[in-house]
Amino acid sequence: MATQVTNYQCPSCTGPLHFGSSSGKLECAYCGTAFEVAVIEQLYADKEQAAAAAGTDPQWDLDMAGDEWSTEEAAHMRAYSCPSCGAQLICDDTTVATSCPYCNNPTVVPGQFAGMLRPDYVIPFRMDKEAAKAALKQHYKGKKFLPKSFSSDNHIEELKGIYVPFWLFDGASTADIRYRGTINHSHTEGNQRVTVTEHYHVARSGSASFEKVPVDGSTKMPDAHMDAIEPYDYSALVPFSSAYLPGFMADKYDVEADTCCQRANERIRASTRSAIAATVTGYASVTPESEAITINNGDIKYALLPVWMLNTKWNGRDFLFAMNGQTGRLIGDLPVDWRKFFVWFAGISVPLMLLLGIILF
Repeated sequence: MATQVTNYQCPSCTGPLHFGSSSGKLECAYCGTAFEVAVIEQLYADKEQAAAAAGTDPQWDLDMAGDEWSTEEAAHMRAYSCPSCGAQLICDDTTVATSCPYCNNPTVVPGQFAGMLRPDYVIPFRMDKEAAKAALKQHYKGKKFLPKSFSSDNHIEELKGIYVPFWLFDGASTADIRYRGTINHSHTEGNQRVTVTEHYHVARSGSASFEKVPVDGSTKMPDAHMDAIEPYDYSALVPFSSAYLPGFMADKYDVEADTCCQRANERIRASTRSAIAATVTGYASVTPESEAITINNGDIKYALLPVWMLNTKWNGRDFLFAMNGQTGRLIGDLPVDWRKFFVWFAGISVPLMLLLGIILF
């Protein structure tokens, strides 16, 4: 027994524990706290059990997402393929696809519509193209070194509205997380300032429910962009109808729901971890020691969410602008025209150097 317990850490200060022959307990050489052997063994047994539970991912019910298209609906759908980036786009038979919204390739090849599930839900576009253009112009405003080709009206006219495929996950989580917290006290002893640090074992447990955790099902759409334009107002979700498609395109998902489960689990764990950590207050420092987060799987639904997109190439690089077509929240990578920058820098620095020379000499 003695050779095993020497590897245990003190729950109060994480110092090594040793077996005290006189007390018959596990004693900490740093803070002096003594623990019953059974208490420490149970503590470590609980940690191992929690760690094992945390490593088990839930089995989502993949059959709940999407449905089959009716024969009548499928007859009025068109499919387009981009030979440049491989994007698979669908739209109704009245919408003409002239270029790819992801890479701006002007050639898209029409094909036969087939091979995808019918969405369960859709959030219709709330912002029209004029509102999206105005927001983009506002985003460009004040950017002195933005290339002229970016801010031109012809460029902004290339904005495209596209429904991006998302898998929406419902679930719940339970968490058992343990931290080490410290509180510092300072006082004066003679001419010295003494600081005493108290160590605490902090335990938190809780549960949370999650509805419609979004994971985009398109490899062409960067996850960071989609995360940045969240959240969507799910109160506007309506049962899918092809009547919402005229004038817009929809991306055909190329990441199946079962592949997206892992990212949904990560988002649920991160949100649970953040919510639990927010309850640990009043300490000078808090360090996580162990966590066990278990996810209880729920339903998965397939939805199309509205996004305004603009893709531009500049000096061989792609720059993607994305806007939430419901709320107007936007993100956009912008290039810098270094010629403009150096002209501006010269216009400022040369007069300053002349002025400095006059003052000094």
